[in-house]
Amino acid sequence: MIRSASLLAGLLAVSAIAIPHQAEAKGCIKGAIVGGLAGKAVGHGKAGAAAGCAVGHHNANKKASQAQGQ
Repeated sequence: MIRSASLLAGLLAVSAIAIPHQAEAKGCIKGAIVGGLAGKAVGHGKAGAAAGCAVGHHNANKKASQAQGQ
């Protein structure tokens, strides 16, 4: 089961990099992968992916607003 989760996370990461256009939900995919793997370690993979997506999206927005302010 862990092998399939790792494979899925790897495929998502590769597909996110291979997509030529920018995604609408910046930071979500990266955060979901990290959060999903961390959540999987404690038995809550889906909740970890959802929380990771939210945190990743928040951090991307914060970074973008800081870049605009400079």
